[in-house]
Amino acid sequence: LNRSQLRCPPRSAISFAIMDKPISIAMYQPDIPQNMGAMMRLCACMDVSLEIIEPCGFPWNDKKINKSAMDYLSAVKITRHTDWDSFLLAMGKRRIILMTTKGAALHYDFEFKAGDVLLAGRESAGVPENVHTRANARVVIPMENGQRSLNIVNATAMIVGEALRQTKWKT
Repeated sequence: LNRSQLRCPPRSAISFAIMDKPISIAMYQPDIPQNMGAMMRLCACMDVSLEIIEPCGFPWNDKKINKSAMDYLSAVKITRHTDWDSFLLAMGKRRIILMTTKGAALHYDFEFKAGDVLLAGRESAGVPENVHTRANARVVIPMENGQRSLNIVNATAMIVGEALRQTKWKT
């Protein structure tokens, strides 16, 4: 699908903001190749880049990743970083917004800016304390009945949708 085929307000109702650096998604040492493939698909569909902070918790397997990413893989810009420090160096002054169950701000109350990097932790363990404290901000999705967490790609989709609404799809 291209933008003209999406079921959303007509183009005249949306002004796509010109940004120096768009929103990016980063995965910190992902554990599950199928989730990484699904994240690639999300990035392709939302036109955001994907930063992968290694080491991954699985051997890089193109077949498993391609199965989840399907034919979207060629449509996403992926950068692999050998470790946290090389990721930080590459991000420069961009804000790092940690998506966490221990967040301080509700994702829909947070003011996203063009250039923000939305950081997702490991599926099994989140991020270590030094990464948590390095983040410029932490956002959380409120959940009902004391539920613990959503699938990493579902949660990221909710947050990236809000970030893009605020920065790219302004009406």
